[in-house]
This record gives sequence, structure tokens and C-alpha cells, in this order.
Amino acid sequence: MSTQTDVLFISHGGGPMPLLGDPGHREMVDTLTQIAGKLRKPSAILVISAHWEESVPTITAGGHPSLIYDYYGFPPESYEIRYPSPGEPALAGQIAAALERAGLPARLDRERGFDHGLFVPLKLMYPDADIPCVQLSLVNTLDAETHLAMGRALQALDYENLLVIGSGFSFHNMRAFYSAVSSDDEARNQAFEAWLEETCSDPAMPESQREDRLAHWDQAPHARFCHPREEHLMPLHVCYGLAGKASDEHLSAQILGKMSGMYYWQVGGRN
Repeated sequence: MSTQTDVLFISHGGGPMPLLGDPGHREMVDTLTQIAGKLRKPSAILVISAHWEESVPTITAGGHPSLIYDYYGFPPESYEIRYPSPGEPALAGQIAAALERAGLPARLDRERGFDHGLFVPLKLMYPDADIPCVQLSLVNTLDAETHLAMGRALQALDYENLLVIGSGFSFHNMRAFYSAVSSDDEARNQAFEAWLEETCSDPAMPESQREDRLAHWDQAPHARFCHPREEHLMPLHVCYGLAGKASDEHLSAQILGKMSGMYYWQVGGRN
């Protein structure tokens, strides 16, 4: 990359709850607000959301995407949330081309809207909704190496002042979120978070080892307790594939009573 890109993996919380004043999301809201205050305002934002899976990497390419309220059972105001951010078809085309050049078949979708993996955190971070946004899907095999490769392909992008956000969750066991607090669950949550922080943030770790650990993430302590299904972790793999180095900053927040991590990388620089 000849231009600097900010790369951020976030734990995005439960559905629209961060926007509804839920006390279990207070630390997350504060953390995302603080991050946005530190970053330069981007020219465009690319979001890899845990809530979109396709058979091949697919990119929103409409000029004015609608919102997809892809959650259920919440108060009526949850379905009245607005985030009228424009799309960025030119960026979508660059992303598709970069993936194709890397041997990853890609598809543009001019009809799909933005799901809550995009509009919930961005409404907290950039409430004016004046930054063009594009979403990139996961691949529905949820294969770790595929998502690392997607990130590496994005290294070819040359878009001035781009922010890339992997919108997922470092802990995503729905049953554990809503069951009675257990010291065993807390210990398992903390052990996986410690492994993930070491993996993503240790500057002394060789990149070959870091990539191998992420490729085989399910061998980490209590991996399948923390992620019975891995869709909320795969946006992190795309972020690391793009960054290719230890994170520059790790942040932690209690979300719904569970320790959850976020990671920031600054990638590239000006010629």
C-alpha cells in the first residue's frame, strides 16, 4: 500500500442494543467513541461484517444502500434506526478487482443494503453518516485461510485515507451471554482472550507463527466454547491478512458481561 490505511477489528455487541442505552454495552460504546476520536476522519469505510456470508466474496456496489434490520425481537425503535451513509461504487470495483487478481472470484451486489454489523458501530463512531461505505461479505465456508487470503488481496488497494473495519466479536457464545454467570465460563473467556491478544499483538512473534495460529485458531484454549460458530471471528482474519503484522493497539471492553477484544493496525504509508 502506498497510502496509509487504518485497520480496525471491533467487537460490535448484540444487535441494536448498543444504540438503545443497554448498560451491558456501556464500555463498548465508550471504546468505539474513543477510537473514532483518535482516528483521522476517513474518506471511505470498508466493513467486513460477521452478518453477511456468500459463496464468494461479495461487495455492496450501490450508490445509496438501504438498511437491513437483521435482528429480531427488539423494541419498535430498533427498526426505525437510520444511517443514510452513501455507498462508494468506485471503491467496490477496486475491491472486486483486487480479489480477482489474487485468484479469489468476487461479485458486486448493487442491490444489497447495509446490515447492523455496519450501521450499529458506525452510528456510534461517525453519527453524521457522511462517509461513503462499502461492505464485504464473508465466504460461507468460514475457512480461516480463505479469510486471511482475502485480507492479503486487499493489500493491493490504493485508496486515499481508507478505514477498514472488521465488525465481529472476539467472544460469541450466545448461550453463555444469557446464562447465569459462571466462574468456569469467565476463566474460559479470559483464556481465549489472552491467547488472541498474544497472537495479534506480540511484536516478537514471527509473522509465520502468527498466521499459523490464526489459521488454526480452533486449537486455541477454549476456542469452541468462545466461538461455537466462527463467523464473528473471521472479520479479524481479514484484518490481519491485510495488516500482516502485530497490531499497534489492543483494547478490551466488557460486553454483556464477557471480556471482548478490539485491535488496531496502521498499514502502509505515503511514498
